[in-house]
Amino acid sequence: MERSSSSSSPQREPGRGWWRWAAIGGAVAGVAVAFGYVGGWLAPARLTPHRIVDTLQTAGGGIHPGFRRNHAKGVCVTGYFEGNGAASAYSVAPFFKAVRTPVVGRFALPGGNPYAPDSSVPIRSLALKLTAPDGEQWRTGMNAMPVFPVATPQAFYAQLLATRADPKTGKPDPAKVKAFFGAHPETAAFREWVKGAKPSASYVTESYYGLNAFYFVDAAGKRQAVRWRVVPEQTAGAGDVATAADPNVLQQDVTQRIAAGPQKWKLLVTLAEPGDPVDDATKVWPAQRTTIDAGTLVLDRVEAQDSGPCRDVNYDPTVLPQGIQASGDPLLAARSAAYADSYLRRTSEEAGVAGVARLSGEGR
Repeated sequence: MERSSSSSSPQREPGRGWWRWAAIGGAVAGVAVAFGYVGGWLAPARLTPHRIVDTLQTAGGGIHPGFRRNHAKGVCVTGYFEGNGAASAYSVAPFFKAVRTPVVGRFALPGGNPYAPDSSVPIRSLALKLTAPDGEQWRTGMNAMPVFPVATPQAFYAQLLATRADPKTGKPDPAKVKAFFGAHPETAAFREWVKGAKPSASYVTESYYGLNAFYFVDAAGKRQAVRWRVVPEQTAGAGDVATAADPNVLQQDVTQRIAAGPQKWKLLVTLAEPGDPVDDATKVWPAQRTTIDAGTLVLDRVEAQDSGPCRDVNYDPTVLPQGIQASGDPLLAARSAAYADSYLRRTSEEAGVAGVARLSGEGR
């Protein structure tokens, strides 16, 4: 079972912790498990998804049975999404009507160590599952970063190798990391963002980005490429996670804030224009693109992940309702396969029967 545990201070100068940021790009998406398999670029005899996830488990401090293989440390949250009808002109998805839809979410830290201190990782994540009255679902996994460092499974794997920690030093080899960035100019936007990134000591004050593009589909079947993000109403009073004495400061903070009152975010949907890259998460769309306020996310309850409603949810970003379609971004298919592998492993471990996952509606 997903055991309860909670969840960053950027150090960007070479030799002073900057390598944590370099490694984050891979961890936040949870995609490594299936890259070789989905992309078809690794021979099964040489490297399999199983072996890749084993490597990530080792990087997370060893195997932690029953936990997610990425974003292992987290907390369940519930609430609702209040649509306002503004996005209904672009999508027939029921969530965008002027209705209230229940939400099961999860705040988490990237990485496979459920016991890591919250200051160990400078990125936060927010995953959501929205369920319509007819059972139709929309699942999304977002991260507190506006751009992804690499665009393809191949590049991700190269990054994974370049940022692998040296057993002797516990840190990646600076020469290998430098060589990776030199060979991958597409990381420029991510590296520029890192320079000014300042992780807070609160999940609540962060904006979370879907990163990949999707298509909204209207009643006439017309498709519109979009990206979404949620932006918080509360942006102050978080403090610096690097100076926090409590290693679980993020969970403590969100618990206290929600106990004091519901926390809210605006769902903002940006519309692509012709020529905007749809299949490349390293490319930021121009700031002047039309953005729609589609409604308000309200979170009003916190529960431990070992017993809360998010425990058994696979936040596969390709679980989509009518009116939303996945783009051709190769990272989406890889994420979906990776999440499925992780789900199978952790539920099998909980059941105590290797290779046999618990059969539930979330087992995708």
